[in-house]
Amino acid sequence: MAVATAVIMGLCLSASAHGAVVGEGVPTRTPPNNEGLTAVGPRSDAPADEAGLGPQHRAAALVEQMSIEEQAASIVMGHIPTTDTAALRQYMAQGLGGFILMGANIPGDGAALTTITDALTVDPELPPLVAVDQEGGIVSRLPGDTYPASTTLKTSPAAETSAAFSARAALVADAGISVDFGTVADVTADPGSFIFGRALGTDPQSAADRVAAATTAQEALIASTLKHFPGHGAAPGDSHHAIPETAKTLEEWRESDAVPFVAGVDAGASVLMFGHLAYTAVDPAPASLSPRWHEIAREELGFDGVIVTDDLGMLQSSGIPEYADPVANAVTAVSAGTDLVLMIAGSTAETAGQITAGLSAAVDAGTLPEDRLAEAATRVMTLRLQSTAASAEWALCPDCEPAG
Repeated sequence: MAVATAVIMGLCLSASAHGAVVGEGVPTRTPPNNEGLTAVGPRSDAPADEAGLGPQHRAAALVEQMSIEEQAASIVMGHIPTTDTAALRQYMAQGLGGFILMGANIPGDGAALTTITDALTVDPELPPLVAVDQEGGIVSRLPGDTYPASTTLKTSPAAETSAAFSARAALVADAGISVDFGTVADVTADPGSFIFGRALGTDPQSAADRVAAATTAQEALIASTLKHFPGHGAAPGDSHHAIPETAKTLEEWRESDAVPFVAGVDAGASVLMFGHLAYTAVDPAPASLSPRWHEIAREELGFDGVIVTDDLGMLQSSGIPEYADPVANAVTAVSAGTDLVLMIAGSTAETAGQITAGLSAAVDAGTLPEDRLAEAATRVMTLRLQSTAASAEWALCPDCEPAG
């Protein structure tokens, strides 16, 4: 069991199990950093350490023992809109690698929420990735997030972003959630853009400073996510209803929209979410389905974590016939380089199983290389093992020395 202490925004917290408890009166200034996290006991990566293997090697060994169908299920992050714990457990018994909590999964109090997240774990030795969109402000799923969000942070010093996202990460972790799809790395100065109110900056460098601060703050507690790669700011339109497009070239992108993503990757983000938007000069296909954009993320940005799609249901909602089948979209995304496919809009209790079957059939048909599926499953499994090893229950630590 991991045991650690951290000084966060003037409060001392100690870790021992899973989640985070933010004490009353947590101030929202004085940013934390990785140097503020100090172990007071041996960090345990069990059972990986017991086997003499790190998370990546153990993940590869576990994936190698899986059938193709099990590997396929392990890279699906599903959703059903219910708080029925029996239904949630039955749903996750398919072997799914993750679940995203939406409003319909969130009860009114924290104790009830941890009951929900506990129900998602079928195998206590290997919990799934449990995710939430907790950006704060405009996009908030969890009650109790009173911390500053993008609408004010984008014009405040980066230190305030660090403090706010540290507290936000603690709130997320306290609920038993391991992944926050919470860092918007898109950048735009256009108030008319649907992403403007959620972006952390109005120019590339200011956005980059805040994205890096948010990433560093969260990674001490949970797996943080950068979204929506390669950047919605340049592409007019809302990808919930269309495929936004821009004619911006790759060179222009590198000098603008890329900057916050580079900063977030360099700061150690665990997850990179690909958007359903097209930079037509680079690839006419949506980035989420584009091998070229996956190559850029891996080779130019050096990102080696988990790549996840934005909700595949959004592609269906675009009304474009070629994106009407979520199973086909999932196969195309994984073939392009995605590791984890996310399905929310239009998802039923059967959808995740259909995607699993479709991915398996694509391997059998030779349209999805078997080693590509194994690579994706290994990345997702690695993050699951890392999240399990790093899990912590945060509580007030009266004998710690406050920061600042």
